Amino acid sequence: MDAALQLLIRHTVDELDSTEDKSLTADFTGFRRRAEQAADLLLAALFPGAAGEPLAREQALIRAAGLLQDCLEQVLAGSPRPEEALSVLLRSLPRLRKQLEGDLMAAYRGDPAALSPGEVLLCYPGFRAVAIYRLAHVLYREGVPLLPRVMTEYAHRLTGIDIHPGAEIGDSFFIDHGTGVVIGETTTIGENVKLYQHVTLGARSFEAAPDGTPVKGVKRHPDVGDRVVIYAGATVLGGKTRIGSDSIIGGSVWLTRSVPAGKLVQARAAVTDRPLERDLSGDDPENSAML
Repeated sequence: MDAALQLLIRHTVDELDSTEDKSLTADFTGFRRRAEQAADLLLAALFPGAAGEPLAREQALIRAAGLLQDCLEQVLAGSPRPEEALSVLLRSLPRLRKQLEGDLMAAYRGDPAALSPGEVLLCYPGFRAVAIYRLAHVLYREGVPLLPRVMTEYAHRLTGIDIHPGAEIGDSFFIDHGTGVVIGETTTIGENVKLYQHVTLGARSFEAAPDGTPVKGVKRHPDVGDRVVIYAGATVLGGKTRIGSDSIIGGSVWLTRSVPAGKLVQARAAVTDRPLERDLSGDDPENSAML
């Protein structure tokens, strides 16, 4: 590297150091990598047969616990809570394993393309996203900052499925295909619910504080009852929107009001009265472009 380039780099570093607003961020060097590794190790402990390497369950948990303890000590510095939060998560694993088995079987029974539960475990992004969400949700409920979000964003990056760790999701939950699914923080979902790709359970609008920033901690996302099916591309918005149990929401529906139990909601097709005319001779440029 020539001297001029080295001098430019040095000048750039000095300018970055002198202009950085250190109040905006803390030092989280390596935090995301540790959180992601811990998530993978916890999944390996829950389902050793699907782990990326031969790993005894105890070994996986020892490694995961060490990584999580480092993360928890960083975000809960100065309090005795890191060990408490880690203990709660470890004690929750048998319950989570049972719950995830229900999610696994919901996918196997709900998709004719799934030829075995093992195929769901190894191949279905929805199951992986839900598994990491359920782990992160335990930490979220314990009031752990940042770490649950990093874990679910890891799942988001791997699968294209964005589940906030604060969402409340019941048993036997199945996301089919999954790409583009968004489930917001204050969403509640009942049992035996099935979502398809590109479903959004989101906020309709944000209450703003005097400084213009969104008010935190308010109910913004919908509630979904038991045994609901929401098809591809549907968007359900609002903290007061409730989808009653046993309802079906069709593809591409835009919904901002509640639906009673047992209803079918479908998008209205766009229909034109103009007949489709095709001039196969190519003399009519307008109609030829419709071919």
